Amino acid sequence: MESAEHLEPGTEIAGYRVQEKLHEGGMAVLYRVTPLAGGEAGVLKVPKLEFGSHPVCYAGFDVEQMILERIAGPQVPWVPRLFARGESDFGPYLVIEHIVGTSLVEYARHAPLPVEEVARIGAALASALHDLHRQEVVHHDLKPAHVILLEDGQAVLIDFGLAFHGHLPDLVKAEAESNCNSSDSLLGTPAYISPEQIAGMRGDPRSDVFSLGVMLYLLATGRLPFGEPTSMAGLRRRLYFDPLPPRHILPDLPPWLQEIILHCLEVRAEDRYASAAKVANDLLHSDQVALTDRARRLRRTGPVTAAKRWLAALTAPPPAPKSPAAQLALAPHVLVAVDAGGSSEALLQALRDAVRRIIAGEPHWRLSCISVLEPSALTEQEYGAEIMRSQHTQRLVELHHWVQPLGLARERLRFHVLEGSDAASRLIEYARASHADHLVLGARGSSGLRRILGSVSSRVAAEAPCSVTVVRALVATNADAANC
Repeated sequence: MESAEHLEPGTEIAGYRVQEKLHEGGMAVLYRVTPLAGGEAGVLKVPKLEFGSHPVCYAGFDVEQMILERIAGPQVPWVPRLFARGESDFGPYLVIEHIVGTSLVEYARHAPLPVEEVARIGAALASALHDLHRQEVVHHDLKPAHVILLEDGQAVLIDFGLAFHGHLPDLVKAEAESNCNSSDSLLGTPAYISPEQIAGMRGDPRSDVFSLGVMLYLLATGRLPFGEPTSMAGLRRRLYFDPLPPRHILPDLPPWLQEIILHCLEVRAEDRYASAAKVANDLLHSDQVALTDRARRLRRTGPVTAAKRWLAALTAPPPAPKSPAAQLALAPHVLVAVDAGGSSEALLQALRDAVRRIIAGEPHWRLSCISVLEPSALTEQEYGAEIMRSQHTQRLVELHHWVQPLGLARERLRFHVLEGSDAASRLIEYARASHADHLVLGARGSSGLRRILGSVSSRVAAEAPCSVTVVRALVATNADAANC
């Protein structure tokens, strides 16, 4: 009987023929396989179950199988598809989609990368990560070897052997706890795991945000923020100490990028970005990143701060467990479409009232104020580009003026002017790309609003990938809003 580590090319299993070994890690072996009847090639994954293997190998294999069965498919391009699963003479196996792309390991080898490339890669990774969290999954082992970048720039996440699913039993943790006398009970890769993972807590999507910050730090500076500790004492330092700021290593690094990286790497989960979608948005719109002390920092925080964190950790109650989706629900991204020039003051106020109600009680909301700018006959003339820029600036001013009466924190706000002749399509596209949770827009009222939004409200309500609230101005006995 062949062992999982030594399958010969030509071996047939489950309708596939083994071609060559692709990778052998600490927990599994991967082979490229082709279907006997023709079709798409795949990857055969078999766990390493011999003496001395990691104690969670088998449990992690079961977890990956269950997770891929629930979330993988043609409409989920950021996770490989599951083709087959079963048992053989050498143990269980999975056949999954062979993702053709470039491992993030290759990019990391050339770090530090140009700032624009760090932002592009980071945004793609953060976007895929947020989609994963929306499916109730926390990866818990994010590192360059588990990210593949496709030619179109999209990121694919692989290897879910240590993952957590909000609606499945945590077999990985249970197996690790049964092996508590072993140092192998630490779940994750030491250089990348979050402080709460070191403390044994699982299931918080902000743990993946921390690992994302480690990768951004690596791509931007060529170094790992916490090195590669081999002892528990080395690992526990990140429970109390911050990493060396990236601009200490590279003084020319933009402050906005250091702000994003250090925001991801905050010691306390509640001080980090509340969602990976927020990281992606800031990386894509660096001009709107609100700079704090993080952006100016040039040295680590000192021992006094570390001591305060240590004392706070001693007295802090354990966090209430939440599913990944429940955690994301505390951080809604709300879009509001504002046509300040074509709307009555009553409708503009009704939009403010609707936004105020939606974000009330949500601790980590984010609001994007957007406007759709349509090309006109003027913009097609000789000085059309200058006219368009002027109109774009005017719309931004109007958005800032509209939101001012709400008195909201500046760091929670973003402003965007979309261009296009099909307002409904642009709103729907932007809602999808920005991972919006709620979109607020005005119903038709004046001729100006009818031209910009008009019949788009019903189309947006029907096609948007999020909740939609269509707002009307208070007139006589009419309601001021209709939820769609």
